[in-house]
Amino acid sequence: MIYSNLSKIKPKLRTQGNVTGNFGKTKVKAGSNLNQIGLTTKESLTVTTPHDYINKMYRVLDTSTNQRLRDFAYSEIKKYLIQTNQWNA
Repeated sequence: MIYSNLSKIKPKLRTQGNVTGNFGKTKVKAGSNLNQIGLTTKESLTVTTPHDYINKMYRVLDTSTNQRLRDFAYSEIKKYLIQTNQWNA
């Protein structure tokens, strides 16, 4: 039987040198400003009401020539009408 010394070799704990992981290049933080990411002001934020959304979907259903877009508009209108108990199948 052949014995191997590979299981007896302990890896050396790395306590000095550059922290690498980017193919030898030192890791650096991104240069973005975290204070401005994801922030909006009240003036730039608009929320569409469900009534306005459904009116847009009706317009899309009437004017669009793309069948996938028409199917989407129809499904959104149907979902809204079912939620508001106005759907008559």
